[in-house]
Amino acid sequence: MTGSRKHIPMRTCIACRKAVEKRRLTRLVATETGVVMDATGKLEGRGAYVCEDAICRKRVAETDLLVKALRITLSAVDRQNLRELAP
Repeated sequence: MTGSRKHIPMRTCIACRKAVEKRRLTRLVATETGVVMDATGKLEGRGAYVCEDAICRKRVAETDLLVKALRITLSAVDRQNLRELAP
């Protein structure tokens, strides 16, 4: 008999484009109140994933990668919150 392997969901970081296990990424979600970090992975709304790499987080905060991925416009408050997310 062959052992069955458990399926591991993979997602792609919007900054570096590397496919990584979903649980190792941070999901950012566009909500009515702005962009929020989704720690549970279950918030409703369009989401995008970013890896834990400081360079990727900085790139997401300083460019329009998130705007393109979520198909939204970012407010000044959202941009500031993203900058705080980047270490």
